[in-house]
Amino acid sequence: MKIRWFVYLLFFNLSGLVIKPAGATNYVAAVHGVLDLRNHPVTSKIELRGYWQFYWNRLVSPNDTAGIKNRLLVEFPFKWNGFNRKGQELPPYGYATYLLTILLPRGSKDLSIAMPDVYCAYRLYVNDKECASNGQVSTSRTGFVPHWEYKAVDLPANIDTIRLTLQVANFVHSKGGVSKPIFIGPREVIALARYRAAAIDLLLTGCLIMGGLFFLGLYLLGSRDKAILLFALFSLVYSYRIIGTDNYVLHSLLPNISWYVTARIEYASLFLGIGLFGLYTLYLYPLDINKRIVAVVNSICALFALASLVLPPRFFTQLVNPFLVVMLFCLVYIPYVYSQAWRNQRPGSVYALWSALALMSVFGISLFHYWGLIPPLQIVSFLAYLTFFFLQSLVLAHRVSFVLKKAKADAEQGLKAKSEFLSTMSHEIRTPLNSVIGMSHLLLKNNPRPDQVEQLDVMLFSANNLLSIVNDVLDYNKIEAGKITLEYIEMDLAAIARNVVGGLQTNAHDKGIGLRLDLDKNLRHKVMGDPTRISQVVTNLVHNAIKFTPSGGVVLGIEVKEETETSVTLMVFVKDTGIGIPDAKQKLIFERFTQADSSISRSFGGTGLGLAISKKILELQDSSLQLISQEGVGSIFYFIKTFVKVAGEPQPAELKANTEDADKLLNGIHILLVDDNAMNVLVAQTYLKRWGAITQVAVNGQEALDLLDTSKHRLVLMDLQMPVMDGYEATKRIRANGIDIPVIALTANLPKDVEEDAIKVGFDDIVMKPFLPDELRGKVLYHVFKRRQG
Repeated sequence: MKIRWFVYLLFFNLSGLVIKPAGATNYVAAVHGVLDLRNHPVTSKIELRGYWQFYWNRLVSPNDTAGIKNRLLVEFPFKWNGFNRKGQELPPYGYATYLLTILLPRGSKDLSIAMPDVYCAYRLYVNDKECASNGQVSTSRTGFVPHWEYKAVDLPANIDTIRLTLQVANFVHSKGGVSKPIFIGPREVIALARYRAAAIDLLLTGCLIMGGLFFLGLYLLGSRDKAILLFALFSLVYSYRIIGTDNYVLHSLLPNISWYVTARIEYASLFLGIGLFGLYTLYLYPLDINKRIVAVVNSICALFALASLVLPPRFFTQLVNPFLVVMLFCLVYIPYVYSQAWRNQRPGSVYALWSALALMSVFGISLFHYWGLIPPLQIVSFLAYLTFFFLQSLVLAHRVSFVLKKAKADAEQGLKAKSEFLSTMSHEIRTPLNSVIGMSHLLLKNNPRPDQVEQLDVMLFSANNLLSIVNDVLDYNKIEAGKITLEYIEMDLAAIARNVVGGLQTNAHDKGIGLRLDLDKNLRHKVMGDPTRISQVVTNLVHNAIKFTPSGGVVLGIEVKEETETSVTLMVFVKDTGIGIPDAKQKLIFERFTQADSSISRSFGGTGLGLAISKKILELQDSSLQLISQEGVGSIFYFIKTFVKVAGEPQPAELKANTEDADKLLNGIHILLVDDNAMNVLVAQTYLKRWGAITQVAVNGQEALDLLDTSKHRLVLMDLQMPVMDGYEATKRIRANGIDIPVIALTANLPKDVEEDAIKVGFDDIVMKPFLPDELRGKVLYHVFKRRQG
């Protein structure tokens, strides 16, 4: 069924080539060198066809009557090469004269003669006067100059007899004589026909050039798809076929252009155009085309194009006829390739198939017109060209869209794989870190020697630094993936600021610099927002300021900029007297993994992610991180944000004080510890033992279900990722059995990443590994105490 429709479409397109449109030019045949139009009013274009007088190797002047005996009668238009004259074929090189007498109706006025190009130079006389010429006519190569250009000759008014004398010479082309008809008609009709033909050629040429440049730019600036590049080159090369051949509009625009240059470009553009389109089709649908056929066709095209550039015109102008075989083959093979692509459901193949039918129409018109079987059908060709290039543009647009969709899918898959990889690596890195940090804390509690204290402090600092780097990378990856969620709850900014300053006082003291808090007295209300993320931003800024301030001090401040009954606009700033940032580097520092100078990471450490994370967190909250800095003087990082106020005034927040863990607050409490990592179990058991708890260990969720005794165990510490049965499934089954014992999740992931799923299955709380002793003790005490009160 598909083949039948393809045949119907092919027949429909080709049948349209031989239909002569209404209003086409007509002609009255000349007889014995006389065209009698006395009974045919000249109201439209008339072809001067019929039998003209022809004189071979003679340049007959208008008044010369001596050569009448040697005349021949030839059917005009007439190419003399190959013509059999007295048993001999005429060569293409030589000169001749064509004569025609036109008898016009009386009173004819405002008439013109349209003179097309000839092979390769001519002089046209109207009666006794030379009215038009192209190149230089000569009887030998000496003095001969070829040229192609359209000319229109205005005839005298009220003339009833016209004697046309056309002298033609050719010593360079493989064809000699005249191949196109000469027209006579009303002046405005002749002019309008030329203007229309030139306008169509110019419009189509402009479309091809602009389309070619567009696709070339698309290739150079991003796509790098060779099919797009080849179509761009084809459009640019083939644009010369429109403006530089047939009507030769380019020759009218540039009348002094060299015939030798334009002839070479004309033939080379034909050969290269076919070759480029073959290559374009190869890269467009490589699985549906025979690569050997394309290689052969392109080799022929390249060879012919090279010949047209290096050989004399008498040789390369003979290549058109053998090349017609290649064109006819492509005319059939290209639609076949597109039909195969359509069957195989390639992207954009339906547009390609329709464009192939349009292309067949274009080349069919060109071939049949070249053979003299049909008129130029310029309007039909123009519409077919537009259809072809429009559909091919759709093919490429569909191709680009397909590539972009595939790239997007690949990028999303890659992002997902990256997220999973980072999550897995986070778990794998945090597991040994948990042991290192936990054991370091324990060793510090066991009264080590002074020299061991220094070494343990270095080890603990390094482990915490590594943990901070892992957290930053995961946090930034989460923000980039769009998985970050912001809370909108009540928060006390003053308390957050006090806690940040209190938590980092030790860092500032160790560097010998000051750290103080500067709160605006007008800040009297709690506000709505995400306290965790705001605390993260402020902590990052203060920590950075301390790190890059060798002397002086750091100030964390909150200033009220504007206040209404329902909202307050605050400026949160961190000011330091540190090394400062050069103007040229101030934008750079907000990029991920980037610092103002490569030496900074070696001197001060860090990944360069802190500021990038802070900037993105603020942007998600409709704010932005700003910077004022002077190298060697210091920096001020600040952001301004409007918060919704909460009714009531906050109570002064106290700095958290550490309590000693030697109080045995968990004496006699039985805890089920579920973890498959022996080092994690060792660290947790050691802590719990110091606090007086009695632990029982299970290495997976199934074992935990088997060991759990509600009459004895008061709390379960459950790792999330374990073999046999993970913590999610184990907790889900515990809750399904009606057991309400507190279960705390142990995870190496960020709490926000697992919080939703953990709460859904029944976990009461989450502790992140590597866990801090105070955090673990505090959460265990809270849930055990809560249980007692219950």
